[in-house]
Formats: sequence, structure tokens, C-alpha cells
Amino acid sequence: MRAFIFPGQGSQKVGMGSELAEASVAAREVFGEVDEALKQKLSALMRDGPDDQLTLTENAQPAIMANAIATLRVLEQDFGVKLAEKGGCVAGHSLGEYAALCAVGAFGLADTARLLKLRGQAMQAAVPLGEGTMAVLLGADIDQAKALAEAAAQGQVCEVANDNDPSQVVISGHTAAIERAVGLVKDFGIKRGMILNVSAPFHSSLMAPAAARMAEALGETPPAAFTLPIYANVTAARVDDPEEERALLVEQVTGRVRWRESVLAMRADGVESFVELGGKVLGPMVGRIDKDAQVASLVTMADLEAFAKEIA
Repeated sequence: MRAFIFPGQGSQKVGMGSELAEASVAAREVFGEVDEALKQKLSALMRDGPDDQLTLTENAQPAIMANAIATLRVLEQDFGVKLAEKGGCVAGHSLGEYAALCAVGAFGLADTARLLKLRGQAMQAAVPLGEGTMAVLLGADIDQAKALAEAAAQGQVCEVANDNDPSQVVISGHTAAIERAVGLVKDFGIKRGMILNVSAPFHSSLMAPAAARMAEALGETPPAAFTLPIYANVTAARVDDPEEERALLVEQVTGRVRWRESVLAMRADGVESFVELGGKVLGPMVGRIDKDAQVASLVTMADLEAFAKEIA
């Protein structure tokens, strides 16, 4: 069985999607529809920058989704590889869960773009700039990260945000607490801690105001039935029911991205290969989680052509 997976924030870069847009009508149609939905020339920002504007979470979130869905549409329309025929399930990392849901028909493209724009704005507004941040812990497993976060909190918020793979965990919370945690890494047998260049403490309890806004938005635009099951971030388990998934998307704003466990759950359920669309971030993570898993990361036209030939 094959899983199609969709990257999250941090995979954006100036120039993303440009080659696909030049080569494919299918890609240009995706970028045009997203621009129209947002009443914003997001495609121009993706193509030309500036980088500091693309990195803003309210722009990065819909941009990463648009690039992933454009990659999927090119694969389907230009190379004849249909996700519903060649895939057994989908999953996405953080905002990538929305891209995954769009890919399987739970949300239309325009609605997905608007939801992610709002999600980015809500997350940014939840905590005043400078009061919260995140850090990546390298050479840390989940138990080490939990122990470190608990020790560093000292009455503030310091929580595990992303359990990415066996050697990389991200923590999130109040800036002072995260800085304390980075200073304590050696005491917990962790190789290195680095503050991330992010504008808010995503996937922590400080995001509660953003979760409330997303609950309202998803009440107005709930996911419809999807053509393939999705593995949800916060449960690392298969979901088939749209109403269950709606509730999990709200919980995801403050909850941990359990990516390592999600990959292991998919493997246990029979997934042998993972195909990342629109990025080269999740593929390496999957390889570190399970060295026996087959992995492909599709970004360029050449990537898509080679993949289509391989599975023909």
C-alpha cells in the first residue's frame, strides 16, 4: 500500500512551484484559483518573494498547500497517476493535513486556501510577537524531550509540539521557557537545541485562541466525505469520518503533531511506500523512522515523470 504525504511549514521557499507553473496548465490553474480565493497574488509572492513576506505564517500556510496540490494535479492530469487509484491513504504534517484533505476531496481548493489563511492569521494573533517561540531538539527522543520540557517550564508553557522522528523533536511555549530548555539540553542527554525562526509557539496550549477561531471556521466549512482515509496528527490513527476529522483539526492547533507515530501506524496498517508531494522534508523523516520504508519526494517535473514511469 502507498501513502501520499503532504509537508508542513518550513518547506516554503521563494521560487516554489515556478517550474511546475511554467510547464503545466494544471499547476497554473491551481495557483490561479488560490489567488482568486484569497484575493491576493500569492503565486507572485511564491515565485518572486520577498522571503520575509512568504515566511509570514498567513502566507506560508496557503502557499505550501497550493504548491503540494499543484504537484498532485500535475501528477494526475499530466502524467495520468490518480491518487485515488495509486494511494491507500494520506497524511500531512500540521498544515499539510489540510492539503491531504483537499487531495482526497474533503475540502475544495478555494476553501482549503481560505481556511489556511485564517489559520495562519489566528495562530499569529494568539500570542503577542516575542512572547512565544519554538526550538528543535536534535538527538532527542520523545521521552527526553518531555522530561526537558517539564524541567524548563517553571510555571510557564513548555510543551512537545512535534514528534517528528526518532532523532528530532520540537518544543513550543513561552520564549523564556524555551530558552531555558535549550540551555538545559546537555543535562538530558540531548545533542543540541536550536531556537527556530518562527513567529509564534505553534502546537502548544498558548494557541487556544486560534483553536477557538478554527472551531468556528470549520463549523461553517466542515470537511466532506473523503475518498481515502487520513491519518490524523493528534491521534496518529486512521480517520474515515468527516465529523471526527473536523474535531481533530481543531484539536491539532494546540495539540502535538505525532508524525513519528503516524508513520509507524501507517506501516503497521500495511503501507510500504510514502510519496511526499511538493517538498523534500517528510521523506527523510520517514526514512529515519523506518529504514525499510520506500520513500519518494516529488517536487520537479523530472521527479514526477520518473515516479509516473516507475509505477506505470
